[in-house]
Amino acid sequence: MAPDNPNVTKDLALLLVLSTLWGASYSFIKIGVETIPPVTLIAARTFIAGMILVAIIRWRGLNLPKERATWRRFLFQACLNSVVPFTLIAWAQQTTDVALATILNSTSPIFAFLLTVLVTRHEVVTGRKLFGVGAGIAGICLIVGVQALGGLGRELWAQLAIVAATICYAGAAIFGRNFKGLDPIMPAAGSMICGAVILIPVSLIAERPCTLAPSMESIMALMALSVFSTALAFVIYFRLVQTLGSVGTTAQAYLRVPIGVAIGVVFLGESLSSTGSIGLVCVIAGVAAMTIPARKLAPAT
Repeated sequence: MAPDNPNVTKDLALLLVLSTLWGASYSFIKIGVETIPPVTLIAARTFIAGMILVAIIRWRGLNLPKERATWRRFLFQACLNSVVPFTLIAWAQQTTDVALATILNSTSPIFAFLLTVLVTRHEVVTGRKLFGVGAGIAGICLIVGVQALGGLGRELWAQLAIVAATICYAGAAIFGRNFKGLDPIMPAAGSMICGAVILIPVSLIAERPCTLAPSMESIMALMALSVFSTALAFVIYFRLVQTLGSVGTTAQAYLRVPIGVAIGVVFLGESLSSTGSIGLVCVIAGVAAMTIPARKLAPAT
């Protein structure tokens, strides 16, 4: 049977591009925080990405919503989807390797499922999903738990911060269901603008960016993070939601894990411990079980 989407090959290629862009974001953050403090890095990221998305909206002949209630929702979405998680990850990556950050942050579908079961209760519980939850949590425990037993102090807190950021992403995915009826690029742009409004004053007060002397490598990483891994990635994401659907698009959650880990290993010279490697396998298996749709059996003839 021919696929419903005649451009499926193009869409799958875009899905791989999206996974690469989001997988590379952890390396960009790692390089950026070498000479740019975390809050300042994320304030600049949200501002640049927000301005690019606004330009795309204007180019499409659209206008941002004007209702205060909508902007209050954008503000709350910004806290869940950018302000808190972006900052936590940037802070954590001052001491945490790209590979571990990628693995831990890929478990958002697992936490989203747990939140829906415990809070909204609209998600169907199946044996396959329970396996995914178990495998994902086992992978996290293998990575974080071993570090805790080793008494590695700040690195443990950094890894827990990434897990907390992942829970924020899960909450953002659930809250994002409230934006039905809006062009998907609107909440993306609105939340980025709100994130910049929150973070820029904090950066100016706490980190005094005017006194910084960032390296060219950090500046280039910031620009790549903002333009490619945020603005461009969102545009691709919203297109895929319309063509592959939300379930198909979530495939990036497990595709970006090996990509992000490989980038850290190849370009930043990182390596995974034996427990980290086992944790990687568990997380990929768990997220895949949570996101790959079950194949329906053909009726008997």
